Amino acid sequence: MSFFSFGQSAEIDVVLNDAETRKKAEHKTEDGKKDKYFLFYDGETVSGKVNVTLKNPGKRLEHQGIKIEFIGQIELYYDRGNHHEFVSLVKDLARPGEMAQSQTFDFEFTHVEKPYESYTGQNVKLRYFLRATISRRLNDICKEMDIVVHTLSTYPELNSSIKMEVGIEDCLHIEFEYNKSKYHLKDVIVGKIYFLLVRIKIKHMEIDIIKRETTGTGPNVYHENDTIAKYEIMDGAPVRGESIPIRLFLAGYEMTPTMRDINKKFSVRYYLNLVLIDEEERRYFKQQEITLWRKGDVVRKSMSHQAAIASQRFEGSASSEKALSQAKEDSN
Repeated sequence: MSFFSFGQSAEIDVVLNDAETRKKAEHKTEDGKKDKYFLFYDGETVSGKVNVTLKNPGKRLEHQGIKIEFIGQIELYYDRGNHHEFVSLVKDLARPGEMAQSQTFDFEFTHVEKPYESYTGQNVKLRYFLRATISRRLNDICKEMDIVVHTLSTYPELNSSIKMEVGIEDCLHIEFEYNKSKYHLKDVIVGKIYFLLVRIKIKHMEIDIIKRETTGTGPNVYHENDTIAKYEIMDGAPVRGESIPIRLFLAGYEMTPTMRDINKKFSVRYYLNLVLIDEEERRYFKQQEITLWRKGDVVRKSMSHQAAIASQRFEGSASSEKALSQAKEDSN
């Protein structure tokens, strides 16, 4: 805004062309609250209008140009001065000059590449936003508008089961098996635990889902572990030969797809952590990484054609026809 009460100033408003029909998604902000933002996918066009409203009718607004930018950036909280931009597009809306009255400018960023999922974590934030700017000699007038991006995947072609053993020599031997290693965000983890040898008194057993956020490189690497879910398998002593089934529904938990080495700045990985506690309060752990992905097959039916093509291009795995037929089989 203007520093001078006698000068002309203006308000900027950014409006998307499909604001009335575009879906919104909840996204966590830095302070832990949730807000709703317009949802986009990789490859979709971002278009709309920039409304510039003069505050003082009758006075002219001098400017050095008006522009709008589409930006994707990563901000590491321990390095707040530096914003790492991985997408930066600019459209000039007006050349330097004067504005005598309020104006509206159209903009369009065609088939915009949005390679990563929006993410707000404990040490890092990945965001996409539009920024409209009226350049002036002393102080620019800016308006930012955040959007949320989801990355879609098709069914993994290879999805082997997980089999592991937990053992303490001559005391404990447990095998556990999960039906697969890759799960979509609304999937069900199905498994079984077999007790082959039990010579210590186990009083409690649970499975935890742990999210591990890794930021930085080299000596400046930070790990943040967050327990997303706890699932009690048993409360009491098992006997040899016993097997316990597991069914853990993921839909009720706040999780993102697995994010590996995003722009060489951060990673988000998920682990299944089997925890056993004996009567002397000793804890035994076994951890296994799982891959989470966002299911896009059903969404594609109502999604724009360009976004469907883009999500296929980004994944580079199965064809959409194969994925859709697989989705139909699963729904039957």
